[in-house]
Parts: sequence; C-alpha cells; structure tokens
Amino acid sequence: MKVAWIGVGRMGNPMAANVLKGGHQLTVHDIRRENATNLLEAGARWASTPAEAAVDQEVVAMCLPMPRDVEAVCLGGGSLIEAVEPSTVVVDCSTNSVEVVRKLHAAFAAKGIQFIDAPVSGGVPGAISRDLCVMASGDEATFDRIRGVLEAMGDKVVYCGGVGNGTVCKLTHQLFSAIIQHGAAEVLTLGVKAGVPLKILVDAISKSAGAKNPPLHRWKTQPVTSDFEPDALTFTLALSHKDIGLANAMGRQYGVPLHIGAAVEQNMIEAMNRGWGTRKAEVVRLLQEERSRVNLSKA
Repeated sequence: MKVAWIGVGRMGNPMAANVLKGGHQLTVHDIRRENATNLLEAGARWASTPAEAAVDQEVVAMCLPMPRDVEAVCLGGGSLIEAVEPSTVVVDCSTNSVEVVRKLHAAFAAKGIQFIDAPVSGGVPGAISRDLCVMASGDEATFDRIRGVLEAMGDKVVYCGGVGNGTVCKLTHQLFSAIIQHGAAEVLTLGVKAGVPLKILVDAISKSAGAKNPPLHRWKTQPVTSDFEPDALTFTLALSHKDIGLANAMGRQYGVPLHIGAAVEQNMIEAMNRGWGTRKAEVVRLLQEERSRVNLSKA
C-alpha cells in the first residue's frame, strides 16, 4: 500500500522502517529531516509538510509525542485534513487522549474520511524488532483493509472495537504497568531494608504464588465471577488482611514508606468491616466495582 508516515522519532522511525521492509511504498515527514535519513536511504520519499505527505496516499500514519502534536498535524495549518481524500485512512499510533482521538475521528468523519487509533506497546526495542502490540480501533472493515500495514509495524495486532477503544487499552496498560513498577519498588525496598539480599528476595518472591503467574492470568483462564464464597482451598480475606497488616507493620519498623501497601490495607479493613472476612481474599474487588459502578463479572 501507499503509506505516508508523520513523525519518525525514536518509536516512529523503526516502525516506519518496518512498514518499508514490509513492501509498502513510504513517504515520510518529520520536523527534523535528519531523523528520516535512514528511511530516505532505504527508498522512502520525503515530504516537507504533513499535507504534502498525505497527497495520493492509501494510509497516513502518525507517531507523535503529545496529543497537541497530533491535533496540530491533523487539524492545523498545512495539516492532514486539508489534503487527505475520502479513500485515505488516517491512523494515529501515538499514545493520545481519548478526548482528542474522538474529536479527530469526528472531524475526519465529517469529510468522509476514516480515522483509526492504533497505539502500540513494546517500547523502542519492540519497535525495532517488530515485537509490538498494536491496539487498533475504529471501523472494522477499514481495520481489515489496512491490517497488512499494521502487521508490518507489530506482530501482535488486536482489534479493540469502536473508535477510542485502542487508546483506552493503551492508557489502562500504562497505568497497570506503572502500578506494578511502584508496587515492586515498595516490596523490594522493604525486603532489602529488613535484611534480605535483593537477589534472594527476588528469587523467593518470583517463585511464590502471587508472582509466578502473569498478573492477568486468572482473568484470561478462569470465569470472572462475583461468587467469593469459601471452599476447601480458599485463602480468606481475614488471612490476607492479617498478612498485609504484618507487612505494613514491618514497613513501619524499618522506616520504609508503603503508600500502595497502606492503601491495600485500608481496602481490606473496609471489606472486613462489611463482614467479608471468611470469604475469598479477592472479594475486595467488590469495593472497586462499587465505587466505579462497574460489574466485571458482567462486562
């Protein structure tokens, strides 16, 4: 396909290079022409503006730093919306805001142009090796039409549904990843300050129940249920509450701040006060469902 690529920085450059390697014709634009040197040497064509890049293209893809950058490229002076034709599909691979994505979709739709948000996850190494998850959303027939271009960018292309869903998936992933990083920092600093060498601590935790399976493994392999009644194998909320209380007490003993640990314990106290102590420890999930008015077992 004929593809224009806007933004060839740390992520965009290797992604665009893989599109070129995938056999697609490539036109590139960036605020710094030198960023595209390797692509031009490999056969890409240069365009001096986003609008120039968009002329006579089947796909126009962007990978830009901030939502305001995407909006400017799409709707500002010399922008894509001035040049793209109804047959062109505009694809935003940036990590954008849902609000901006839906605004852009509406603006392009008013001119009969399809807009797909397709943020990616895998970092610069993944962009280079094509080990990327591409979270695409928008019109499904349009997604199917350009799937080959998306698969040239990454080896794990997921259709997420209606416009904006891909961005929701990306942003929730980013939050999930950050929570895990912060949680890991808390427990490891606690364990080390309490006297366990880091290598031994990591080895012990990684072989234990909470860490030996991927974080979402149960959500993928077991039915999502709101039945938290105990059985012969149940680890109860009361036992979990006791353990977390002891861990937080150890944090106070060694002077290690445990912000996430404290929040977890407060949730458990609230759940215990509701009389849920003999139920499965996972019952604390109901508190978040109640606060957000989301029933995950019916989602």
